[in-house]
Amino acid sequence: MAERDRSSLLGLLLDHYEEMTGHLARRLGSLCLAEDVVQDTYLRLRSLTALPEIDNPRSYLYRMADNIALDRMRAEARRGRRFAPAELGLDRPLDEPDAEATLEHKQRLERLSQAMAELPPRCREVFLLHKFDGLSHADIAARLGISRSMVEKHVMKALAHCRDRLAL
Repeated sequence: MAERDRSSLLGLLLDHYEEMTGHLARRLGSLCLAEDVVQDTYLRLRSLTALPEIDNPRSYLYRMADNIALDRMRAEARRGRRFAPAELGLDRPLDEPDAEATLEHKQRLERLSQAMAELPPRCREVFLLHKFDGLSHADIAARLGISRSMVEKHVMKALAHCRDRLAL
């Protein structure tokens, strides 16, 4: 795939960020989830090795984002089935993780913590405010005195870095 094609799609995604986020927020019922899906779309675009012939790049981006949103909704539904109803007194997971799974999760958390420590201070601060404090991009921009676009770039950079580090 030509790097120019990828760059033009990424630029188009940034140009339509608010519009796409609004569309997904209506579909998912959550602005935070919608922003996550748009960021996942960005990451998926970055990782593509080949692009098909695209007649309508905007529609392609929306379809990709809608597919990611659908995948998230399905995963959430599967997670919901793993838990017994609280009214039956079974408000813990039905399938207790074994020692191996627990160790694997602990190692992933350690790698995530290390990846977070590797981020530049401002990037890490933006990422933590967004993902852990739940602040919107606009709120972070106002709080830190930077543009919303810069907030989006920091979040995307942090997500890509963490994804790459966790993939090892």
